[in-house]
Amino acid sequence: MKNIYNSILCTLVLAITFTSCDNYLDDAPKGSKVPTALADFEAFLRDEYTNQSVNVEQALTLLNDRYQTVADLAYYRLTKANYFWDETADRIALNQADETTYYGQYAGISTFNLIIENALKTTEATEEQKRIVWAEAKVLRAMSYYNLVNFYADTYVASTAATKLSVPLITSADINAPSKQVTIQEMYDFILADVKDALPYLPKVSQTALHPNLGAGYAFYSRVFLQMNNYTEALKYADLALAENNKLYNWVAYYNSNKAVIDIPNSYTNTPSPMGYDYVENYTYRHGATTRLSTEMSIPVDRAKRFEAGDARFLSRWKIRTVGAETYYRRTLSGMFNYGGITTVEIYLIKAECLARAGQLGTAMDVLNTVRKTRILPASYQDITAADVTTAMNAILRTKRNELILTLIPFTDARRLNAEGVYKVGFTKIDGGTTYTLSPESHLWTMPFPQGATKNPGNGTLTQNVAK
Repeated sequence: MKNIYNSILCTLVLAITFTSCDNYLDDAPKGSKVPTALADFEAFLRDEYTNQSVNVEQALTLLNDRYQTVADLAYYRLTKANYFWDETADRIALNQADETTYYGQYAGISTFNLIIENALKTTEATEEQKRIVWAEAKVLRAMSYYNLVNFYADTYVASTAATKLSVPLITSADINAPSKQVTIQEMYDFILADVKDALPYLPKVSQTALHPNLGAGYAFYSRVFLQMNNYTEALKYADLALAENNKLYNWVAYYNSNKAVIDIPNSYTNTPSPMGYDYVENYTYRHGATTRLSTEMSIPVDRAKRFEAGDARFLSRWKIRTVGAETYYRRTLSGMFNYGGITTVEIYLIKAECLARAGQLGTAMDVLNTVRKTRILPASYQDITAADVTTAMNAILRTKRNELILTLIPFTDARRLNAEGVYKVGFTKIDGGTTYTLSPESHLWTMPFPQGATKNPGNGTLTQNVAK
C-alpha cells in the first residue's frame, strides 16, 4: 500500500510538515507549519474532496441507477460491462483506470489514521475536545472501511466471513506501515471496535455536518449490524439513533412550493437541493463523486418506473428528457447531495425491516408510512398494510431503494439479500432488442480491485476477490 501513502503524504507535506515524518524531515522547512494544536488536525476532517467523498460509481452502474450515455458506454469498457451485466467480460483486465473508489477511500483512511494517532497528544485543547476529534476520526475511518469491504469483497455471511478475504487493513499513517488483507470477519470486527471506542466521546451536536455526532455513531452501528444480519442489534441502535434525530424532510411541501417551476413542460431549470449540509435528515454528511460535488445524477427510464406514483421526491429531482436517440430522466436539482453519509430515512427503514422480520408487521408498516407521508402526494397516498412478512418486506425494500438511490446502500442491501436467499434482487432489461439479465448469484456483485492496487500492493499482498 506504499503507493497510496506516497501520494497522500506528498499532498500533506506540501501544506504542512507533521511530527510523524521524522524519517524525512527533522526540522520544519522555512515557511511551513508543524501541526501541534488540535485545530490543525481537526481541519483535515473538513477536506471534502479527499476525506469526505464516497465515489461508488460502478455500483450505481451495475444497479442501473445512474444513467449512462451512449458515448460513455462506448468509451468506458468497464462501465459498459457492468451496465449491461456482461458476465463474460474480464473486468480485472478492464479495470486499469477506475481507481477512485479504492484510492479515494484509502486517502481518507490515511488522514483518519493520522488524526487518531495524534489527536490525543495535541495542544491548545481540553482532553474532552481531543477525545471528540479522535472519536470522529474513528467513526469516519470505520465508514470508509465499510465502503471498501462492501465494494471489493463478498458480502458478510457468518459461516464464511472468517475464511474469505476482504481488503487491506492499515491502521497507521506512517508511509512504511504494513498492510494486511484481512478476512471479512476481521474487517467487520475492526469496524465495530472503532465505533465502540468512539461512542462514549461523540458529541450530541456536531461541529459541522462533516463531523459525526452521537446519532451518527448509533446510525452507523445500526447499518453495520443490519449488514451482518443481526437484526436485534440493528433495531436497538436504530432506536438510539432516532432518539437523537428523528426528523424527516417534507418533500410534499417542497414539491408544492416549487411546482410552478418543476412542472413547466420541456424546462429543466434547476431548483435548489435541500439535501445539503443543513438537511434535517443528516446524521453525518459525505459527498458522492469527487468531480460532481454539486451535481445530481440523471437516471434511466426503466429505473424511474420503479418509484411510487405521486412520489414528490422523485418528481422534484428528475424530469424526462429526449436528446436525439436518447431518452432519460434528467436531474433538476442543483446544490449539494448527501450521497455518502447517513440520514434518518435510512434508519427509519432499517427499523421497519427489523420489526417486520420480528413479526411486528403493524408497527413496521407504521414506521414505513411515517416516511411515505412526507414523500407521497396526498392524491396518490394510501397507507400500506401487510398481512405477512413478505408483503411488508417488499414494501419496505422498495421504498428504501428509492429513498437511497445513488448511494452505496441499495448495492449493499442487494448483496445482503441475495446471500440470505429469501428476498433476492436481480434485474432484466431490454436494450436495442437484446435482453440482459443480472442474476442474484452473479459474480458481478463483487467489484475487482484496480490493477494499480494489485500490481503495486506496497507493504503487503493483495489477492483479487473475483475471477473476472
